[in-house]
Amino acid sequence: MQKAVRNDLHGLDISQKELRKLTNLPVKDELIIIINPLKGITRMIIDKLKGSEGATVVFISCSIFVFSYLVFDIIIRLFATWITIPSWLLLIILCFWGGGVTQIILYLLWWKRLKNLDKNMTNSLEILLNDVDRYNAVIKAIDINDQIEAAGNSGVVIQERARVIDALKLTRTDLIRALKTERILRENKDFILRNTELFANNLATLTAMQVAEEASEHGRLLNEALQIALDVQIEMKRLQTQS
Repeated sequence: MQKAVRNDLHGLDISQKELRKLTNLPVKDELIIIINPLKGITRMIIDKLKGSEGATVVFISCSIFVFSYLVFDIIIRLFATWITIPSWLLLIILCFWGGGVTQIILYLLWWKRLKNLDKNMTNSLEILLNDVDRYNAVIKAIDINDQIEAAGNSGVVIQERARVIDALKLTRTDLIRALKTERILRENKDFILRNTELFANNLATLTAMQVAEEASEHGRLLNEALQIALDVQIEMKRLQTQS
């Protein structure tokens, strides 16, 4: 069993759920393959069978299966008397058919979400998502290093760990700020295009802030957020030229 992460790493990563909430987009969305949850359930049952609860698990599983089949058989006999094939064979056919239809529906929903993501993906958002991946990879690397250290390899201890964690917290804050800024600008782009003059002074202030933060390593991701405003301004000018 994998060792639990240290307390100072808890909640430090940016999860997929949090990322989707910050961007309001289905980022990192994966197609659900219905056979995978079934494999998980099967694996869990097998693990239970190996333990002291094995007999109870076998009894409950068999009871559920037999009860479900009897209910299905009764329904077929009462409301589908025209069906001539055995009810157990019909149940197997329906399970495969239902699984296939469910998988098709899941694929269509995933494809729709993917198209929505592609439609709303900006260059700035793509950069920030890559930054999130690198940030999470650093945390994962630290966690693996902690496990190696816990196994008795004292030579791999991270020097000045507290400072490293503090730097990661600053980076996390900057990343979240950048993602929120990108979302605001992306979702209000039409309004910004119609009211360019309202944002001219703010853009100059943001540019000045960017210059002030360039000397700070942890300010790098903040600069990324500020660069989003510049990118939007450039995009506005390009669109206005085309119109």
